[in-house]
Amino acid sequence: MKRAMITGVFGQDGSFLAEFLVRNGYEVFGLCRNNSGLQPLRHIPIYNHINLIHCDLLDRELLNKIIGDLSPHEIYNLASQSLPSLSWADPKQTIEPNCIGAVNIFEAVRAYSPETRVYQASSSEMFGESEELAHDENSVFNPKNPYAATKVFSHQMAKIYREAYGLFIANGILFNHESERRPFHFVTQKVAYGAACASLGLTNSPDLTEDGVPIFVNNTLPMGNLEIYRDWGFAGDYVEAMQLMLQQDEPDDFIIATGELHSIGDLCQTAFACAGKDWRDYVVNDSKFTRPSDATKSHASISKAKNQLGWSPRLRFGGLVERMVVAQINRLKDKLANSNVVPKQG
Repeated sequence: MKRAMITGVFGQDGSFLAEFLVRNGYEVFGLCRNNSGLQPLRHIPIYNHINLIHCDLLDRELLNKIIGDLSPHEIYNLASQSLPSLSWADPKQTIEPNCIGAVNIFEAVRAYSPETRVYQASSSEMFGESEELAHDENSVFNPKNPYAATKVFSHQMAKIYREAYGLFIANGILFNHESERRPFHFVTQKVAYGAACASLGLTNSPDLTEDGVPIFVNNTLPMGNLEIYRDWGFAGDYVEAMQLMLQQDEPDDFIIATGELHSIGDLCQTAFACAGKDWRDYVVNDSKFTRPSDATKSHASISKAKNQLGWSPRLRFGGLVERMVVAQINRLKDKLANSNVVPKQG
């Protein structure tokens, strides 16, 4: 039985990947700093089949011992601070897990388990703004925020360890991938949640922002720049590509995306339409949600993943957004029922 170790197992990708690997016969070990992010895992059917290990990636001594003792066949490094907005507010909090944490894993594998195959999570944010019609694996990086810069660092360090020490480290350059398991501070989940609130006739949502105000407030969903375009796919599809990368004869870098581009305005329109509403009646501009610097378009070519991995996305944009909106409607209904508040319909 193959042993796989997942860092960031409590996140969206970690939970989908753990589920996928267990169903494919792996023994799965999930690294976590504590149990505070456990909630996403409790909802997946194979939760009891995941072996949790407490370890901070900055603790080199403990990490070395875990990797040396476990000698996993595969490591998936998904742990990171992944919010560009937070990376502006606190760069150090992003640099430590994204840069130092990744290098600590590479060092532990080099010294204690050199046959282990490693997946390193890179990001489409590394490309930033570009004149290219579609980014591919040879495109030049142009990071526009601190988060993207940390991902460029760990991506390049993965290539250095791969070339200098002969380690099997594959970089997955994933474009935006979403699901109903996303936290509210991601724009896709925020929009799906706002559409669900509108569908249920809520004026102010029961869930709050980090500032303590309703996410959906006074019958409106405050948003930033609606003219930002992204390539959005389904996280459940993308974790399958991660696993395929580690089954290749040689380590390589792969872009994983859908090849389709949609704006945040498109996202709002589609989500509210799934809820039977016109987004223009609810979405309002709020400058505080606009980042200091952001790439307005981020598009991808996935020909390499299709040809070499045999991978292609199954769930497309409309189906993904509908899945997220329906999940939020059902979650809100349960929450309101438990609080004895009856939502309005229509």
